[in-house]
Amino acid sequence: MFVKLNIPRALTIAGSDSGGGAGIQADLKTFAAFGVHGMCAITAVTAQNTVNVSGMQTIKPEVVALQIKSVVSDIGVDVIKTGMLHNSDIIQATAKEIQNIHVPLVVDPVIVSKNGSNLLEEEAVPTIIKELFPLSTVVTPNLLEAEILVGFKIKTVDDAKHAASVICEMGPKAAVVKGGHLEIGKMVTDVLCYNGETKSFVGNRITESNTHGTGCTFASAIAANIAIKNEIVVSVANAKNFVEESIRNSLKVGVGSGPVNPLGYVYREFMKQQIITNLLSAIELLEKDSHFAFLIPECQSNIAMSLPFPTSFQDIAAIPGRIVKIVNRVKASSYPLFGASHHLASTLLVVSRHNPDAKAVINIRYTKKIVDSIHKLHFSSSSYDRLDEPESIKNVEGASTKWGAEQAIKSAGFVPDVIFHRGDMGKEPMILVLGQNAIDVATKALKIANVCFSPD
Repeated sequence: MFVKLNIPRALTIAGSDSGGGAGIQADLKTFAAFGVHGMCAITAVTAQNTVNVSGMQTIKPEVVALQIKSVVSDIGVDVIKTGMLHNSDIIQATAKEIQNIHVPLVVDPVIVSKNGSNLLEEEAVPTIIKELFPLSTVVTPNLLEAEILVGFKIKTVDDAKHAASVICEMGPKAAVVKGGHLEIGKMVTDVLCYNGETKSFVGNRITESNTHGTGCTFASAIAANIAIKNEIVVSVANAKNFVEESIRNSLKVGVGSGPVNPLGYVYREFMKQQIITNLLSAIELLEKDSHFAFLIPECQSNIAMSLPFPTSFQDIAAIPGRIVKIVNRVKASSYPLFGASHHLASTLLVVSRHNPDAKAVINIRYTKKIVDSIHKLHFSSSSYDRLDEPESIKNVEGASTKWGAEQAIKSAGFVPDVIFHRGDMGKEPMILVLGQNAIDVATKALKIANVCFSPD
């Protein structure tokens, strides 16, 4: 028997983006990412892609109102978010419906698209201030929209704080002026005015051209957080972090500015679990085959697998404590975790830049007999000489592994199946087996072991 769950409900009243990057498409993805049921009332249908908005058809105000009335009367709603409303008639029809619903309202005053297209008629700006701001819980203008609303230029964080305060005087309980367009260093500061006080939220400026839909995603993330009963300050902080993650996982589609990915975090967590499962299966293969014990080096073995396009050790999972030899068998010393390896992770950070499909590595001991077995299996290989390693590299922890991987890949002209080195003073010789996933590298390692140590 299925138990019917009470799920938070959010309604977005906004335009449709045919490219799927902004508007109701971004809103619904964001709601879903926070475990909130999303509903929509479409105000306009746009013909747009990653380059421009080539056409638009607004929906009749009475139809917008009917959409709102229809979903709320049956499904109910815990929070409402507005986006592109386009004209005064739609704003007035929306306000008339919302004023009788009595739930928190997040207003994203969409005025101009990222590529410069007008999404709100000029005469409708006073209407949105008059009709919606007094009903709103949070208003989320970007810098350009805030300048239009307050009538002065915003060039500093202090200007943004003043603008947020002025907007609150227009009726909203809170206002967030987003600082993405402020050209001030490597950080981005969003400013919240709430209960007469201003608070800054500082984050990293992510160098990424695919940022279509950031405003919609931010406002929807605030709305979703409010729907799950978070306070306004917490909701804004969570939304900022969520947008940063969405930009990091942005989608490289189209020839223009691609969209952010509100479901990037969800996909990432799903892929993490897949990686752990893959590693556990690989470990099971290694533990069952007695021949693998012969490949364990003095420093023990480890096996690692990365997320696509890793940028740090935290994107790569391995075995804390490594895989150890116990008599004629091996045993993983613990459960795989992300961030558990530095040496193998350093290799994968290099390898992924040259071949994103190579996401896993295992280290085994070096002997001439093992290398001969690798050649017998026709695995591609490349090596580097640690005697050539610059002193500046040797003196930095973890740098040797990166340097060696770069040298071997450069020598081969591609990412091979195997990279090895013959050691140096106090440095054990080592073989690294690379592959698409943990099962792949474990299978390769077992083939090497069985060719090398099985009777002819």
